[in-house]
Amino acid sequence: MQVKINIDGGSRGNPGPGAAAYVICQTDGKILAQEGHFMPHCTNNQAEYTALKLALIKSAELGATELFIESDSLLLVKQYLGEYKIKHPDLAARMAVIRRLAAPFTLHIKHVLRHLNKAPDALANKAMDAKQSVGFNPIEHWLEDEEISAAPQPAQNAVNGVEVAPVRRAQPPKPAAKKAKPKGPEQPDLFGGF
Repeated sequence: MQVKINIDGGSRGNPGPGAAAYVICQTDGKILAQEGHFMPHCTNNQAEYTALKLALIKSAELGATELFIESDSLLLVKQYLGEYKIKHPDLAARMAVIRRLAAPFTLHIKHVLRHLNKAPDALANKAMDAKQSVGFNPIEHWLEDEEISAAPQPAQNAVNGVEVAPVRRAQPPKPAAKKAKPKGPEQPDLFGGF
């Protein structure tokens, strides 16, 4: 299945509160999923990278095979394509996860101007304004523990012409606790109370 994906991320304060957003559509334009993921503290670049990561996770959930991705972040696109080096260790680690997630897909990514990327921008701003993640058909599970926004009562809102609500994700199962080693004899006090 081919899908068209627009992604965007932003941070108010850079770093500061931010959001990562994706909008996934069928080739005829019908929205399959969209989500604005609230990030309490991030940079613009971290939000842009997170948007791509989330879009890849959701694309796998949807069963997509070929992705046509558009982003208004020239840095993200050039770094993904290997045309720019990734110098920041945090972004390099994020790109390693993105490349692993992208491996099963036929992926086409291109840079577009901001005015051609309004849908995910509106969603990211909605999440930043609400200080919580919002979406339509959002991601069900994360790959690893991530911050999960506490969602108050659902707000009746539409973004990009589709009803969105606060996102509640199922927590991944916690690993079993390791058994404590039995304690041996206690170490005597070498100073004898001196």
